[in-house]
Amino acid sequence: MSNLVEFKEDNIVEHIYFIRREKAMLDFDLASLYGVQTKALKQAVRRNIKRFPPDFMFELDNKEYQSLRTQIVTLKRGQHSKYPPFAFTEQGVVMLSGILNSDRAIKVNVAIMRAFIQMRRLITSYKDLEKKINELENKYDKNFSIVFEALKQLIRQ
Repeated sequence: MSNLVEFKEDNIVEHIYFIRREKAMLDFDLASLYGVQTKALKQAVRRNIKRFPPDFMFELDNKEYQSLRTQIVTLKRGQHSKYPPFAFTEQGVVMLSGILNSDRAIKVNVAIMRAFIQMRRLITSYKDLEKKINELENKYDKNFSIVFEALKQLIRQ
């Protein structure tokens, strides 16, 4: 039985997680977006394992997987593999496009790359905003320090 869902370009960002300080997507989310079963995706990756060095793909350890289960509502017992998932960085997702070559896989990959670019732009704009706040903080007197600290906390969330 598969958990395949209809591909919608606007829901990709919600499948990008920060794991080990990397933006990454999990095998079962990618399989669902590509319209294949997770088992088939993992088999294709294992057959082409040389294409996936550790900075492109890594397997979550049990602690990370359990933590993820508590954070993501869709990870319910019995609905996903008992084995920890593979996590694919942006480069790993690009490499997947070389081994999954259906029309849907190509369309999904383009959408995923756009989502990663969108996230990168957002992160950059937050960094720019933080820099401007720091400059203002240095310029104005310490009476505003509470306001600046609150703004920094909001940016970090």
